[in-house]
Amino acid sequence: MKAASSAYGVQWLLRMSPDKQDTLLKMMVLTIAAILCKYMIDTLLKMMVLFIAAILCKYRIDTLLKMMVLFIAASLCKYMIDTLLKMMVLTIAAILCIKYMIDTLLKMMVLTIAAILSFSTRLFSVLRFESVIHEFDPYFNYRTTRFLTEEGFYNFHNWFDDRAWYPLGRIIGGTIYPGLMVTSAALYHVLRFFNITIEIRNVCVFLAPLFSSLTTLVTYHFTKELKDAGAGLVAAAMISIVPGYISRSVAGSYDNEGIAIFCMLLTYTLWIKSVKTGSLFWGALCALAYFYMVSSWGGYVFLINLIPLHVLALMLTGRFSHRIYVAYCSVYCLGTILSMQISFVGFQPVQSSEHMAALGVFGLCQIHAFIDYVRSKLSTEQFNILFRSIVLLTGIIGTAAAAIGTATGKISPWTGRFYSLLDPSYAKNNIPIIASVSEHQPTTWSSFYFDLQLLVFMFPVGLYYCFTKLTDANIFIIMYGVTSIYFAGVMVRLMLVLAPVMCILSGIGVSSTLGNYMKNLDVSRKDKSKTKQKTDQTYPFKNEVATGVVFMMTAFLLTYTFHCTWVTSEAYSSPSIVLSARAGDGGRIIFDDFREAYYWLRHNTAEDAKVMSWWDYGYQITAMANRTILVDNNTWNNTHISRVGQAMASTEEHAYGIMRELDVNYVLVIFGGLTGYSSDDINKFLWMVRIGGSTEKGAHIKESDYYTPQGEFRIDKDGSPTLLNCLMYKMCYYRFGEVYTEGGKPTGYDRVRNAEIGNKNFDLDVLEEAYTTEHWLVRIYKVKDLDNRGA
Repeated sequence: MKAASSAYGVQWLLRMSPDKQDTLLKMMVLTIAAILCKYMIDTLLKMMVLFIAAILCKYRIDTLLKMMVLFIAASLCKYMIDTLLKMMVLTIAAILCIKYMIDTLLKMMVLTIAAILSFSTRLFSVLRFESVIHEFDPYFNYRTTRFLTEEGFYNFHNWFDDRAWYPLGRIIGGTIYPGLMVTSAALYHVLRFFNITIEIRNVCVFLAPLFSSLTTLVTYHFTKELKDAGAGLVAAAMISIVPGYISRSVAGSYDNEGIAIFCMLLTYTLWIKSVKTGSLFWGALCALAYFYMVSSWGGYVFLINLIPLHVLALMLTGRFSHRIYVAYCSVYCLGTILSMQISFVGFQPVQSSEHMAALGVFGLCQIHAFIDYVRSKLSTEQFNILFRSIVLLTGIIGTAAAAIGTATGKISPWTGRFYSLLDPSYAKNNIPIIASVSEHQPTTWSSFYFDLQLLVFMFPVGLYYCFTKLTDANIFIIMYGVTSIYFAGVMVRLMLVLAPVMCILSGIGVSSTLGNYMKNLDVSRKDKSKTKQKTDQTYPFKNEVATGVVFMMTAFLLTYTFHCTWVTSEAYSSPSIVLSARAGDGGRIIFDDFREAYYWLRHNTAEDAKVMSWWDYGYQITAMANRTILVDNNTWNNTHISRVGQAMASTEEHAYGIMRELDVNYVLVIFGGLTGYSSDDINKFLWMVRIGGSTEKGAHIKESDYYTPQGEFRIDKDGSPTLLNCLMYKMCYYRFGEVYTEGGKPTGYDRVRNAEIGNKNFDLDVLEEAYTTEHWLVRIYKVKDLDNRGA
């Protein structure tokens, strides 16, 4: 029966047409294949998806062949299918993402190199000398940081320093910005937690270079918000070596500015983010950055006036929006509350004149928001009447409140330093103690090129670019640039504030210039279409001009690099505590007289000894000699400093009464006539005269008495008798008339003033020489005791 059935089936197949037979055979093959592959359906589906994905992604033929090989391998290795699928997915993801990763990797490399360069460039002084604190103020900061790490924050905050401003003393916690000290102490304890042994002195020395690297990264993000990543990379590279910033952030320059510039740029970056997004989150972060800035440097006043000025400009130009309202209100409210937690700041944000602009703009924001709401509810005519009434009423109330607050003392007047920024002659005419500080002097034109070089020329280019593409962010950077140029011209110290915006706008200028001209470098390529070549023939030298501009810009950037490196090495990497000079044979001579004198005081005087010197050296004496001083670099008490100036400018007899009044045991003066050190006390003496005569007790001191009848300040025999017999002159030139300083010159030849002193043969009546350093840079005198009564 079965055989008959099979024969019948065969006959039936033979009678079928060839097409039907072919179709039937295909169906049979597919059925068999399905039966054989019933366990591989999932795998086949996955591989088909991958094949389709590969085809859609325009893979090349060789890639498809590889995928087929992988498919065969997967079929043979049924236990490795999942692993192979994962590997293929990862491969595809890597291929698709690699083009995006290349840009990211390049950016990270450039930023890393810039950060490393920023740190290493500032180590010249450590390599040339040793790990040592620089200048004057950093010694006070180091001393307080050491106290904080040893005694804790509570004792630090309540510390009364009886070694400063004798007999007044000084409350440390309430008279400083603690951000720098807290940052160093926190970093020190973190390193110790990870068992990294390091002295707090080394933390202080290297803190500024570390934060300069962070500043490089913040500058990149700030500039990126203004233009693009390319401009950000250029700006980051520029700020890493710009001398205007390096001058206050080299290793050993342990001052507030070392971290304050980072805080300032971070605040600005977060402000731009909050303006762009109108997000309360970014506003809160900006307020936190502002709080860090306030805790670190008194220059935060510039920041809290620039941001309100930006908001006011947006109002006047019709750009004010809900985003600006949320950003400014969150920053001002939260930032003000946080800043008032700093003891030294206290209620100044709501009482002092320097902060009133921020408060006024905050009020304008509320009025603006209220007016927008009312406009939507009233007709145009009704709104105009109400608007005029509101403006008039607000003006009257605001003026009256300001007048009453100022008259009653609720709103304090501007400080002398703030007046000096608005009127450069104010300090010289009214507060000589401010004008005597070298950092407060006006900036010379040469200083701009010395500290900024190429940036001086590229700054206007970046400014022009921002003007051509006005946005809320570009308006801010324009205002930052213009205001900082003015303030840097008034006060040389504020070159530090100008340097970052110079780098940012120059980075934008360089980036936009290179971006525009490098597009033209491809015009003459052979693979360009004939149509485009014909179009570009209207500018026959377009490619050549672009090439010239690119090469010129490259040359400028190279000279900028060499200039910055040279300035950093030669001008800003010499600690004032250790001096150096070149010998005739090219060797280096080291003058370590300052530390020699301070160590002598530390080991050869009584612990309660009082040392009188000019205020410049107060911090160093307290930190290194550990002795009590009368005045220091804080300069908070003009009367006390004036009293010291009166003693220096008076005769021995009159000065002796002042020194006995202040319990002075030793007097320290700096003298550079032997070595040629120009920053000595004789060159500062006229400021002592001016400050000494600025108070009631110093009315007898007249600056004109220290000049010759011709109006000259001379130390030779033609000098004023008042000068030649004052205490400062005698302390500096005691026994100097017996010394030869240069070949062919008489004894007592002053190498700084280039003159032979006029008073050589004299003795000291109320002082006795206690110690003179090797190179006569520091001279210390002991005050004689009173004679016994009846003697």
